[in-house]
Amino acid sequence: MTQTENQCRVLIYSHDSFGLGHLRRCRAIAHALVEHHPGMSVLILSGSPIIGNFDFRSRVDFVRIPGVIKLRNGEYTSLSLSLKLDIEHTLAMRASIIQHTADVFDPDIFLVDKEPLGLRGEVGDTLEMLKARGTPLVLGLRDVMDEPALLGPEWERKNVLPALRDLYDEIWIYGLPQICNPLEDISLPASVLRKTVYTGYLQRTNGDDTSAIRTEIPFDEPYLLVTPGGGGDGEALVDWVLSAYEYDSAIPVPALVVFGPFMPPEIQAEFARRAAKLGRIQTMTFDAKIEPLIKRAAGLVRWAVTTHFARSCHSTSRPSSCRVPNRAWSNTFAHTGPISLAWSRCWSTTAVARPSPWRPRCAICCSRASRRVSSSPACSTACRTSIGSLRDGSDSVADRR
Repeated sequence: MTQTENQCRVLIYSHDSFGLGHLRRCRAIAHALVEHHPGMSVLILSGSPIIGNFDFRSRVDFVRIPGVIKLRNGEYTSLSLSLKLDIEHTLAMRASIIQHTADVFDPDIFLVDKEPLGLRGEVGDTLEMLKARGTPLVLGLRDVMDEPALLGPEWERKNVLPALRDLYDEIWIYGLPQICNPLEDISLPASVLRKTVYTGYLQRTNGDDTSAIRTEIPFDEPYLLVTPGGGGDGEALVDWVLSAYEYDSAIPVPALVVFGPFMPPEIQAEFARRAAKLGRIQTMTFDAKIEPLIKRAAGLVRWAVTTHFARSCHSTSRPSSCRVPNRAWSNTFAHTGPISLAWSRCWSTTAVARPSPWRPRCAICCSRASRRVSSSPACSTACRTSIGSLRDGSDSVADRR
């Protein structure tokens, strides 16, 4: 069924077996789409156990599929042990729900987050079904993926090339080529590379509204905000901060540590015990509206995954300490003012926050390009245009390099 842009239905598959970044990104995209297209509706498929903690705009909804989490050894397991299902049965349930939802919702565009075939291929049948209907299929990639030496073999092992070549109509990279090309040095045919579209970045809101804060800020004075995101791999970061305060009682600002919902409870309890002894560190598990906490912080210590880095740049000009998973990306932003970056292949070191006398002029935090709303009735064009809010910032990035 052909629909006009203002009657368009968008289905988004969120890959969210670890952390919060995928869910936050899909939610931000969905909100931007409905904001700029009054008749558009977006449905998000997600297995995140905390998706219900987030607020969604009108015309954005979600379908919760059985959760799966990624273990530290790289294997997957069912999130809810009470279901008494092994991982294969859980994945079969997820694949069935995904396909049935797509069949009934009948989207005008299907946007798949990060994994071309979904978790262990669970989206493959849905892609085939929608392709037969003529539905535009889009793979959405963050601009910073794993190192090419790791991503290339992973895609080869998962045999994603046939889907990239034969199923997907476009591959959207959420970023600018001047900052990072996640497909660089990966052997892909020209027919696949021609599908690549750099969308630019979404301009995030600051979360200035005090009423949006769900957790009362425990300090009247400036504070350091420490957050490892979802927290599943955040033990080293929190331990590093606590050790610094234990070593040096003269650190001039108190700290608020947000563990993240996926940090194991027993580890949270031990960190909370150490923090209580110090007296100048407060802890909490999670707040879905963390932007106001970022804005009011005197400094940040956090992972530098793209979603974190973008929020840090946009929400504050305070000093920040970040760890990054990609050497090229670290080099690009090596001199961006208050953001101090350290690249680590094994994620074993953290940069020390450093003050800066000037505010950075990088594309993420300073470029202001006007949004362009397409007059075309094609839903995919309308979606891509809405996402690409900072494309005109490319010159700023080139200057900084």
